[in-house]
Amino acid sequence: MNINKKEKTSFGNKKRGDLVRVSIVDVLLDADNHDPIVLEDDTGRELKFEQVAVIPYEKDGELRLYCILHPITPIEGIGEDEAVVFVCDRTEDGEDIIRVEEDEATAVAIFDEYYRLLGK
Repeated sequence: MNINKKEKTSFGNKKRGDLVRVSIVDVLLDADNHDPIVLEDDTGRELKFEQVAVIPYEKDGELRLYCILHPITPIEGIGEDEAVVFVCDRTEDGEDIIRVEEDEATAVAIFDEYYRLLGK
């Protein structure tokens, strides 16, 4: 399942029930946000995630923003006790997106940093 193609992040407007497009980076950095993060896979299926952590991490001399998300929606190949590392990026049009971090060593390093920050 390809969830790299992050085009839609939305939250229910409590007054009207409408969905509102928002910047994924703004959502991730909003300490008051406790709503699920809604992403679309490459087939248009909506996938809900719980935010676990946002981790700034330097890779190849560049400081990048990563996030660890736990799927609420069942996803084939991802266990109930597993989470996914995403990297924050920007499209050519300037839209903030997140995509799955495909480099396993980087994903492991992000989890290691997460555990280090937790003091484990």
